[in-house]
Amino acid sequence: MPRSRRTTPDRPALIVIAEDHADTREIYASVLLREGFRVETVADGAAAFSVALDEHPDLIVMDLSLPHLDGWEATRRLKRDPRTAHIPVIACTAHIFGGSLERALDAGCDAYVTKPCLPQDLVREVRAVLRRFGRRSA
Repeated sequence: MPRSRRTTPDRPALIVIAEDHADTREIYASVLLREGFRVETVADGAAAFSVALDEHPDLIVMDLSLPHLDGWEATRRLKRDPRTAHIPVIACTAHIFGGSLERALDAGCDAYVTKPCLPQDLVREVRAVLRRFGRRSA
């Protein structure tokens, strides 16, 4: 299974945050950095897919309502591509009605948190998913 090019046994997990709202992106990034994770941020699904191909992060936090390529389709593409299919994806979204959880899981998301998401809840979910996938945490 490919690992992040920059992840070694003594380095913390690399988390990609795909979020189009700059304030939310910065809050999540600063909290995860403070918890000891390495973080990269992107503002749309196409960039998330590109970074995943280049960096092989340990986990992606994916907003589902992204411009250019939404999080639903970005996740489907990640999970269909053998180079990125192993990367866990946490859907982080304000979509709570109309079967959004089921749609996210059908798209390939491995976990789901709703916005507004308290930073400590996001950290807890990131750690839980990393453990579930046997990945190094922070």
